Amino acid sequence: VPSIIIEESSKIADEEREKFLTRIDGFRVAPTIDEQLKDFPNVSRVKCVNHNKEDSENALKASGVDLVVLGGTRIIRDNILSIPKKGCLNSHPGLLPDCRGSASPAWSVYHDIKIGSTCHYIDPGIDTGDIIQRREVPVVKGDTYEKLCHSTLVLSGTLMAEALDAIKDGSISSYPQPEGDWPTFRNAPQDVLDVVNQKLAEGTYKHFVEN
Repeated sequence: VPSIIIEESSKIADEEREKFLTRIDGFRVAPTIDEQLKDFPNVSRVKCVNHNKEDSENALKASGVDLVVLGGTRIIRDNILSIPKKGCLNSHPGLLPDCRGSASPAWSVYHDIKIGSTCHYIDPGIDTGDIIQRREVPVVKGDTYEKLCHSTLVLSGTLMAEALDAIKDGSISSYPQPEGDWPTFRNAPQDVLDVVNQKLAEGTYKHFVEN
């Protein structure tokens, strides 16, 4: 259970939330922060205009936390990353270092990269921090883009929970990321999504597994 939640309230945060909801359209959405905190009244909740700005930084310093866990945030800068002595963790819905950046399931299908999720420490780069663990998502014929997005998000949560358990019992380990073969991807435009949907529908993605 966190001691504090620092939530960004901004146009960018709203846009990013809508992107995620669109990607998992038709699948179960996780409970809201309001719903999750009903049973934890002692968890502090702070709203900020930007996770990298002074209000967020001050709240984090005042809380005294030694570990930060991210969830759907913007790129976090060094002024925030340097505060918790045990670092910051993120779970990324793509296999690092092969698929860094945004819309990982889409770019994975588009470029025939295996699909999965990665839990990693955060450094000032984009999805470049030390890897704690990564795990593939099996893709079977008939899977849709929305299903793959949902599956990688669920797996990301699982990997994060496992990492936090490992930190708690002292068994956590990590290793530096090797160089990747691909650039850091941006949000996938519609023409890329069209190819992704076509490859999944026609069964031409190269990493299907047998049912």
